[in-house]
Amino acid sequence: MDFDLFIIGAGSAGVRAGRMAAAMGKKVAVAESRYLGGTCVNVGCVPKKLFVYASEFPHMLQEAKGFGLDLQLKAFDWATLRDNKTKEIERLNGIYKKLLDNSGVKTLWGHGKVVGPNQVEVDGTPYSSEKILLATGGWPSKPDIPGREHMITSNELFYMEYFPNSAVVVGSGYIAVEFAGILNGLGCDTHIASRSGKLLRGFDESTRQVAQQEILKKGLSLIAEQPSAIIKNAKGYQVDFASGKSVQADLVVCATGRSPNLENLGLEEQGIALDEKGFVKVDDTFQTNVPNVFAMGDLINTAQLTPVALAEAMTFLAQQYEGKFDTLNYDNIPTAIFSQPCMATVGLSEEAAKQKGLEVDIYESEFKALKHTLSGSDERTFMKLVVDKNTDQVLGAHMLGEHASEILQGIAIAIKAGASKAIFDSTIGIHPSSAEEFVTMRTITR
Repeated sequence: MDFDLFIIGAGSAGVRAGRMAAAMGKKVAVAESRYLGGTCVNVGCVPKKLFVYASEFPHMLQEAKGFGLDLQLKAFDWATLRDNKTKEIERLNGIYKKLLDNSGVKTLWGHGKVVGPNQVEVDGTPYSSEKILLATGGWPSKPDIPGREHMITSNELFYMEYFPNSAVVVGSGYIAVEFAGILNGLGCDTHIASRSGKLLRGFDESTRQVAQQEILKKGLSLIAEQPSAIIKNAKGYQVDFASGKSVQADLVVCATGRSPNLENLGLEEQGIALDEKGFVKVDDTFQTNVPNVFAMGDLINTAQLTPVALAEAMTFLAQQYEGKFDTLNYDNIPTAIFSQPCMATVGLSEEAAKQKGLEVDIYESEFKALKHTLSGSDERTFMKLVVDKNTDQVLGAHMLGEHASEILQGIAIAIKAGASKAIFDSTIGIHPSSAEEFVTMRTITR
């Protein structure tokens, strides 16, 4: 065999698995046709968060007036933000290259595909490997409507030549909400088109409802329909809806979901099975139905989050090379939606707990944060705990408000450790902070 482990895809899962396997003394190759670092580094978490920071500054300037600071926003230069972001991404690409090189991984530039048992090709060049790992990630998908070619996805938004004056963002999930918030915060007249009229469906319902209320306060316009057609005209794009409503916009962004990036991987030819949702089907060891072919990250039907992909890579290595057969526990994965305001969650929603047949006590608190008593903003903070009525264990925590992602990371440790509500109650709070509310909620809401 040419290699012990051949990885197709140099994203979060692929790079982590590759360099750590090489550190264990394995002969490893990684094939990549686009960029190092995958979605997260290039067109996902990292540049998205940088854009979120930028979009928050105009709000901060307005809020400063209540504190005696008259700060004027003179101009916004899109090219500066875009190009500074790109420089940072290129720096990170270089770091990923060094990580692979320094660990002894052979990086092969080109499109990799499985061509037989223990056999891969990279742009036609054959290689053999004891194990093959598929980690090509996901890719934005578009609904099949007339004019879909006029929509850009989040990928292209990061590199736009000009910043739009008006936009329609199609979708209602976290990607749609985050990018609508970015565009709106930077001064674009932004509509968000959600077929159901509900933003962030699937998250804890009472938290979601407050989130939608607060997100729309920022100036976003919600259209409770999905477009029926997009027509290019002299002014930009006309977005038509089934109700007869039309919206004129400079930009139409599709954020309706992502699909596994399976193109030309050789799956069908090699008989590698997919599940009913179109993801690569794997067992608890990330093994496909074909011997010695594995898959992980956004290719498989688990939470599409960078830390999950990293955890999958480490679990795979422990199973394959260290004789440790523990499987990855996907319970209590914390996540954040970098909306404005931010929303974060860990553990069970109220609905999921009840679906499991659990009796739960719900603790909720909604308030105006201290900062906004002077800022003039009417933004509300919301916090929620889902507690098992019989065991007193905290099953879930949910928050909407400033620094929610930072606060919930700490709460996630407590929930992962199985902390009871009594432990939360006996913890001394940090005052004055929003976070202390998680240890001072005493009244059962329902």
